[in-house]
Amino acid sequence: MYSIQANPKGTRSIQVSEANLETIRKYALLQRLVDSTGYVDEAVLDKLRLNVRALIAAHEGGCKDLLDLCIDVVYHNDMKAFGLAQLVRLYGEWAAAKDAQGQEDPADADR
Repeated sequence: MYSIQANPKGTRSIQVSEANLETIRKYALLQRLVDSTGYVDEAVLDKLRLNVRALIAAHEGGCKDLLDLCIDVVYHNDMKAFGLAQLVRLYGEWAAAKDAQGQEDPADADR
């Protein structure tokens, strides 16, 4: 379980699970979300929310992972633009660690 800061003062936080991060990766929710300036504002958060809603609407059946992500993170009461920026940062670090771990695992299997 990871914790991201939801406001600049650090008085609010949002818990992000490994499953939430896997869902973000599975649906590539953060790819091309932030424009070239790298600035995350409320419009970017709204764009993410609309993308997730569209994915849920497109799935007729099992999209429990998306619903859990919505409840836990995307539509969390404390989620604002600052929190989304922290989520993007966390996801980048998590994905890099996962990729590095994935590259090391095949070498360990050969031993």
